[in-house]
Amino acid sequence: MPSFQQPESPRPLFSVRGLRRAVLACSLLAACAGALAQSFDEEFDDEEKPWQEIAVQLPPTPQEQNLAEFYLSPNATMKAYIDTNSVSVGTDKVVRYTVVTKTEGGAVNVMYEGMRCETWEKKTYAFGHPDGKWSRSRRDKWQPIRDIGVNRIDGALFKDYFCEGKIIADNENVKSIVNRLKTQTRIDPVRR
Repeated sequence: MPSFQQPESPRPLFSVRGLRRAVLACSLLAACAGALAQSFDEEFDDEEKPWQEIAVQLPPTPQEQNLAEFYLSPNATMKAYIDTNSVSVGTDKVVRYTVVTKTEGGAVNVMYEGMRCETWEKKTYAFGHPDGKWSRSRRDKWQPIRDIGVNRIDGALFKDYFCEGKIIADNENVKSIVNRLKTQTRIDPVRR
């Protein structure tokens, strides 16, 4: 009589330990893929974030030795200066500065302002007084830059010193912007 052997029981493809390792590996891969996808989404986020202005600190009173005159127009009725120590570029992409104007009659005005190249706007934060104190502007709203008239302060600063199109000049390098103000003093930008 032929003898029959009992067939061997099939071997499991995975042991319990192996199955646990496979599940753990898949879980780790899924977590890494999720983190990578989130990182990728944040890096290439096309959704516009609302712009937010930073808190503004008023600068010290401008000193005569730090004033750089800048060109307004051939028929200007005043002289305009920037306090080079007050020029800054904030993380909010606003160029902030103190501007001083002097009329032929001797009147002096001091204003601390900000300029947004991206939106072609400016804002006056405060007015300076002869005693060195500042008073906050009651009208501290962003206004369109006006580039008209013989005393075109905003237009001159925007086009010739602070902005290049819709971006801040000189890659936001304050030192380069200040150097431009100092070296182009009283030069007609058209003749450059």
